[in-house]
Amino acid sequence: MIVCLGRIVQDTDADSIPDDNVSTLSESLDLQGTIESGGITGVAGKDFGGLYSVKPLALIKPSGTEDIARVVKATSQTSHLTVAARGNGHSINGQAMADGGFVIDMRSTEENHFKPLTIDGSHYIDVSGGALWEDVLRRCVSMFRLAPRSWTDYLSLTVGGTLSNAGVSGQAFRFGPQTSNVTELEVVTGKGEIMVCSATQNSELFFGALGGLGQLGIITRARVKLQPAPDMVRWLRVVYTEFEEFTRDAEFLVTQEEGESFDYVEGFVFSNSDDPINGWPSVPLDPDHEFNPAYIPQTASSVLYCLEVALHYRNSDRPSTVDTAVSRLLERLGFIQRLKFQLNVSYVEFLLRVKQVEEHAKANGNWDSPHPWLNIFISKSSIVDFDRTVFRKMLKDGVGGPMLIYPLLRSKWDSRTSVVLPEGEIFYIVALLRFVPKGPTVEKLVAQNHEIIKWCNKEGLDFKLYLPHYHSKEDWKRHFGNQWTRFVERKTSFDPMAILAPGQKFFKRTHTIKP
Repeated sequence: MIVCLGRIVQDTDADSIPDDNVSTLSESLDLQGTIESGGITGVAGKDFGGLYSVKPLALIKPSGTEDIARVVKATSQTSHLTVAARGNGHSINGQAMADGGFVIDMRSTEENHFKPLTIDGSHYIDVSGGALWEDVLRRCVSMFRLAPRSWTDYLSLTVGGTLSNAGVSGQAFRFGPQTSNVTELEVVTGKGEIMVCSATQNSELFFGALGGLGQLGIITRARVKLQPAPDMVRWLRVVYTEFEEFTRDAEFLVTQEEGESFDYVEGFVFSNSDDPINGWPSVPLDPDHEFNPAYIPQTASSVLYCLEVALHYRNSDRPSTVDTAVSRLLERLGFIQRLKFQLNVSYVEFLLRVKQVEEHAKANGNWDSPHPWLNIFISKSSIVDFDRTVFRKMLKDGVGGPMLIYPLLRSKWDSRTSVVLPEGEIFYIVALLRFVPKGPTVEKLVAQNHEIIKWCNKEGLDFKLYLPHYHSKEDWKRHFGNQWTRFVERKTSFDPMAILAPGQKFFKRTHTIKP
């Protein structure tokens, strides 16, 4: 098998593999799935970010975990080939690409696992690493009236993909990120070994793979915690002029006990203008709702702030009961009273709210445009300075998409995972979700992202990139800080030849890993 693989690799470049070589490669690997030619024009050579494109050798569509293990093990016998796992292609900076290597389409394994379990009275679901979270949601709610506890905002992402990063949304203040809501994984390591791991079994792999950016293994199955699914959601947005009041209320809500706060807390910054994408019109939840700028104080600055919250309830709850609960929570907050927007939607509809944005963006052609996004974790101690310079000056006219900002609690994150966070119990996620047309504008916005990071470093802000992307080992060492040694030790144990996730640009393909 290895001899044949080596001959094909030597005789063929990454632009295309002749059909007969594809067939030979498939036979030599003895896969139950299929292999397709690579090339820069195929899905394996691009991603949602639209900033990078490469030429993989081939796209592997495995039938299951054994196929993935065979590919990795065969790759380990070559001198230079690499393997990247591709979920739904939502990476921004080429993280799921393999230039001249194999890209594994995890979506082909999505139906391999879907099994509910009850352990010591608690509910779980075993799902494939290639399953989309939106499908997990629909199936769990419709079949069991249960649902995972922690989500991302956009659910057309794979289970393995988000667990390899963190998985953050408005529920994370209570339940932690998605990486804090799994109890067992099945992983294919860089050695081609299939390992089941948990907090008590192969724990270094378990915690290392969670937030590990695909560097230690490919997640093929996850056991996810479930809870009873509510029927409905009261969804609200309220507006602030002052950043200090916005953050004070947001921090108050995320530090309250369950039952004393909303079930979902997020927020965003928007331009104090009538711009249809970046300004006032981006706030109302319903087309029939009107944002009246007359209620904005004349002392307001160039940007405003919106706190977005949601409360779960049952169909059996009386509307007056829900109204009372919402009013009790809102009366403690200092928003502009006349700028409140609310909507009742089903629980599933609420969690799939970004799906409507996707459909609209696809209809007007923006979905396939480049997305030079920037995601940052910033400590509470640095967030006011960030607002004063970045939001109010650099980005005062918006970014052509949402500018999310909301607080998270460090105590809800497990420090044993590979995720790196700023210091302090309270920190913020800032997400600049740009939608821009192709052309010089993209380069300008990428440069602006670099300018923001450069400014944060210059001013000594306490921050870490989320969904990080660096170009050198030195940058990665600075990112991980005192966790770098632990990460390298795990890499050495589970992917010693640096076969996996080459698009992250951590380590060069080799036979050993050096600290």
